[in-house]
Amino acid sequence: MSKGRGPLQSARTGEDRSTRAVAYVRMSTDHQRYSTENQLDTIRRFAEARDIEVVRVYEDAGKSGLNLEGRDAFQRLLSDVERSAADFGTILVYDVSRWGRFQNADHGAHLEFLCYRADIVVHYCAEQFENDGSIGSNLLKTVKRVMAGEYSRELSVKVFAGQCRLVEKGFRQGGMAGYGLRRLLVDENGEPKAELSIGERKSLQTDRVILVPGPPEEVETVRRIYRLFVEQGVQEAEIAARLNRDGVLTDLGRPWTRGTVHQVLTNPKYIGDNVFNRVSFKLKMRRVVNAPEHWVRARGVFAAIVEAATFERAAWIVEERSRKLTSAELLDLLRSLLLEQGSLSSLVIDEREDMPSSSVYRSRFGSLLRAYHLVGYSPRRDYRYIEINRRLRTMHPDVVDMVVDGLRAAGGEVGIDPDTGLLDVNGEFAASVVVARCGETQGGSPRWRIRLDTGLAPDITIAVRMDRDNVSPLDYYLLPRLDMTRPNLRLAESNGLSLDGYRFETLDFLFSLAARARFEEAA
Repeated sequence: MSKGRGPLQSARTGEDRSTRAVAYVRMSTDHQRYSTENQLDTIRRFAEARDIEVVRVYEDAGKSGLNLEGRDAFQRLLSDVERSAADFGTILVYDVSRWGRFQNADHGAHLEFLCYRADIVVHYCAEQFENDGSIGSNLLKTVKRVMAGEYSRELSVKVFAGQCRLVEKGFRQGGMAGYGLRRLLVDENGEPKAELSIGERKSLQTDRVILVPGPPEEVETVRRIYRLFVEQGVQEAEIAARLNRDGVLTDLGRPWTRGTVHQVLTNPKYIGDNVFNRVSFKLKMRRVVNAPEHWVRARGVFAAIVEAATFERAAWIVEERSRKLTSAELLDLLRSLLLEQGSLSSLVIDEREDMPSSSVYRSRFGSLLRAYHLVGYSPRRDYRYIEINRRLRTMHPDVVDMVVDGLRAAGGEVGIDPDTGLLDVNGEFAASVVVARCGETQGGSPRWRIRLDTGLAPDITIAVRMDRDNVSPLDYYLLPRLDMTRPNLRLAESNGLSLDGYRFETLDFLFSLAARARFEEAA
């Protein structure tokens, strides 16, 4: 802080900021009570009661609070705070959920800390606590942050369940219709209302959308694609070339490519199946390509424009042409593509005429990520957590064996329940062994999440915290069931006396406990 300037003076003008505030308001689409007008009314009453002047309003309308993406006003506010360009000393927010519904409660806390570090106070005007840094305030605020994130999680589950029910009833859930098909809007009784163009959406909550055959010329083109591929053995790239020579464009008005032809040949909507959850992007976290067993599929709910036997024959051809290649040959093709393109993706693979589709690599190697790893390619997105989890699952039996060997060496008798995996120590107590992966917050601080086996109700949980590289154990927590009231724990490097009282560098304490119990039994 600059010499001679008080903590609540502007960095630019030196004026007193203590009575100057800005308001931050955010409205998604969940509740009308969160309209920006209602938020501002509450904020202004809060400010007037405390003789605070609201000098500016930062507003994010129609923005989700799950992360910072798209919240331009909030990002500008944080930028002003971090650049010491703030001419205010207070930020007024309606409540904790308007600050954000972050799935990691520490994210919201970190953003508030950035303000605190800049000598700017955040007040939640509609909450029943003063954000004064007291123990009670901090506890309530943490609970509110968790509740805000949990609301989004619960809503996501409910929405997904509702979408699955509608899919099973034959109603389309998002996405464009695709070439040769159209989206038809129907009312709650299934009566047609209107055909939806690209970009149009339904306006009534009770309306539904189904797929219907498109213009006859498009339907005929789809059938032509299947005839060329199934009956004449023409490959996707040549089919695309013929369509382009004939002046046929895709539903987006673009020339055909090998990839777009392949999509027509492999999408079950052309035989009337309604398929959902092929790709998921829940809570704006990772985009996940789901395995077929996780798809939600309703068969024959739309009017088919391709016969099922023809579709199945096309799928068989796609699968069979890859079976002629060994795994090594598949990887050689992938390496060549990587050298040529510089990067890999499912679309890049599907566009190549002289190699199998991306679905073949998923089927052969278990996932595209595994195939990428085998050819030495690392996508920009960080998938290390998958490998870490796999390594920890492999390590878990070794950790259990280490605990069992130590207990027996100390004179204890140990049995392992084959159904639950719980350790029975001297017939006196049951123990569960949990390995906790080390992750990081956005600020780079290590965090460990421990999932307790509450359903098995062990007397003691042995929580093994891994080091930052998730290679070897860092330390151990012995957590008695009576003191653990939640199914999940989040641990930082230091966790206060309430938890660090259970922390041990080694398991010697547990071993001595078993030995003592054995000695007392013998006595």
